[in-house]
Amino acid sequence: MTATLHTPTATSVSAGSPISAKLPSWAIAATRVVVSFLFILHGLVGLWGAFGGVDGQGGTIDPLSWPGGWASLIHLVAGALVMVGLFTRTAALLCSGAMAYAYFTVHQPIALFPIPNGGEPAALYAWIFLLIGVLGPGAFAIDALRRRR
Repeated sequence: MTATLHTPTATSVSAGSPISAKLPSWAIAATRVVVSFLFILHGLVGLWGAFGGVDGQGGTIDPLSWPGGWASLIHLVAGALVMVGLFTRTAALLCSGAMAYAYFTVHQPIALFPIPNGGEPAALYAWIFLLIGVLGPGAFAIDALRRRR
């Protein structure tokens, strides 16, 4: 007697369906929007003193000061461009580079690894924005509308 193993699938969507073909693009778009939104919040902290500001008392950074002011501007402007999907690859690579710079100039001199040096957010942002820069914006991006015209 032979037994046949049948494993039920987790979804009712077949592998070749149009919905499953779009899932990676939707996942990239969702990641792009959420990560960019969080990135923009960091810019609001620096430039407008949101959420207690840079000092916990509502303090801000001069927008043209180096590097904090420029970093906050990149957080806001490039982060917003990535979020809406406009000039996404260029803006995402700028965000990635800004976070890599922050990691290696601010955090890495404290300690080699991200957990003890407090640079885990900078490292994660750098890698996620690099991924978005390489893969593109995914679904629901203004860049896709621009390409159609």
